[in-house]
Amino acid sequence: MTLPPISVDAAAQCRPCPVPVVVDPRPTVLIIDDDNTLSEVLSYRLKKQGFKTVAAYSGEAGLVEARAKPPSAIILDLGLPDTDGLSVCEQLADLPETCSVPVLILSGRDQPGLVRRCRAAGCHYFLRKPYDPNALLLLIRHAIAEANDWDDGPDELEA
Repeated sequence: MTLPPISVDAAAQCRPCPVPVVVDPRPTVLIIDDDNTLSEVLSYRLKKQGFKTVAAYSGEAGLVEARAKPPSAIILDLGLPDTDGLSVCEQLADLPETCSVPVLILSGRDQPGLVRRCRAAGCHYFLRKPYDPNALLLLIRHAIAEANDWDDGPDELEA
């Protein structure tokens, strides 16, 4: 038994099946900190709570990662080897890809007016090291929920 030849029109209609895209539904947290141990411990704890994590060990690497794949939230240290965390925070707030991503600063610094300067740079929350991991987890969840509410909410200015 022979099959009839396929017409040119029928061949043109044959298209490869689309490959299913697997989307990871977990919120992603980008950790920008030069302390490998802290980043690994924090990453481990966040993964156990259902988050996906990505680590960057310098300000420049963090900015590149944030622009390439904007995360759900960013945890940022102020003492980075290549730049000051405040300037990274300002750049994140100014970039269109990352301006709506909440930034949480973890820092061991204790200077007058530091929290105010961090907020002015675009930081959403500030925690001093050593920090309470449960408080950090709550703040991350709150910041992501707040950012999602802001992105999904009705635009009252257009009404």
